Parts: sequence; C-alpha cells; structure tokens
Amino acid sequence: MVYTIGQFLSQWQQAGVFDYLLPFLLIFAVVLGILSTTNILGLNKGIHVIIALVIGMLALQLNFVPDFFREVFPRLGVALAVILVIMICIGLFIPDEEKRYWFWGLGAIGFVAALVVLSQSFSSFGWYSSLAYDDYVGWIVGVVLIIGVIIAIASSGSHTGGNHDGRVTLRSLRE
Repeated sequence: MVYTIGQFLSQWQQAGVFDYLLPFLLIFAVVLGILSTTNILGLNKGIHVIIALVIGMLALQLNFVPDFFREVFPRLGVALAVILVIMICIGLFIPDEEKRYWFWGLGAIGFVAALVVLSQSFSSFGWYSSLAYDDYVGWIVGVVLIIGVIIAIASSGSHTGGNHDGRVTLRSLRE
C-alpha cells in the first residue's frame, strides 16, 4: 500500500504529534539550551535535562500551548518567507559595501513583522483587540518602510569632495 505525505501528516495529527510532541520538543530544547548556555544552575547536565523536561511537560498541561503554537507558527512562517525574499533581492542587487545599511532596514522589517505576527496571534485569542490598529496597520507599515528606504538611501550615498570625516577643507575644494 502506498501512503501519501498528506496521509502521514493526517496520521501524525490524529496521534497528537503536532499538538503535543512537537511543542514539547521545542520548549524542552529551548529551555535546555538556555540552561546549558547560561550555566545559571551550575554545570550539571542532568539537572538541566530534568528542569527542561518538567517545564516542557508542565507547558502542555493545559491545551493553551498547542492552540497558541497553531496560531503563531503559520504566521511566523509567512513573515520569514517575506524576509527571505527581501534578503535574496538584497543579495542580488545591492553591492557588498552597501549591504550593511540594508541589513539594518531588514532588521527593522523583521521587528515590525514580529510585532504584527504576535499581535495577530494574540487577537485571535481575544487577548488584544484594537480597532485603531486594524484600521491603520497599512499606514503604519507604509510609513516605517518609507522611513527605512530614506535612511538606507541617505546612508548609502557616496562621499564626494571633503575628507573622510565629512569636513570640507581648502585642499579638498582645490581638488
């Protein structure tokens, strides 16, 4: 019998892989990574594993975590895809010496995308609802993008005349 990927995913959904196993593994790995990196509780890996295991299991006690993950991660995937497309375009069309400024703008876009993802996920649970935000989100994103483009253009301009610190001297005027 031949199984399709859709059938495998459906079986995993019915078995609770997406609702319990994957959220548990994600929480466990993040907590274990934080404890191992910071060494806040010493260097005993066994204690780190036990604490990460307990936190991962307690996070799944209520059905809150699977529901939240179901809301936030699809939106996060879309935001990451948009940022990836922008990164590819920057890599193709922007010279290497000017990429630094564009990546600052990309960081700002990522920050705005994270805020939009979180606010949309929170509003789906009814935790955050603002009619003003819903009405003006397009304007807010547009203004942030325009300011980012202006900053990128202003900071990537070439230096003509003058020395490296931006002062104009008599020598630079003669040249």
